[in-house]
Amino acid sequence: MRLTDFWTRLAEAFGPGYAGSIARDQVLSQLGGRTIEQALASGEQTHVVWRAVCAAYPDRVPARLR
Repeated sequence: MRLTDFWTRLAEAFGPGYAGSIARDQVLSQLGGRTIEQALASGEQTHVVWRAVCAAYPDRVPARLR
């Protein structure tokens, strides 16, 4: 998954304003206690981060975006 696709999906799932907050502020255990931004900055692959988002927020991410 390209990084632009990742951010598009995140914005679609959470809304453009809230997606940034999720990426900056929410620590996910699925990412080893890192935020989305920290995981991506450390070189984690986007599809791994996206799977973590889907696991952490199963009710927020529509099936078509998984």
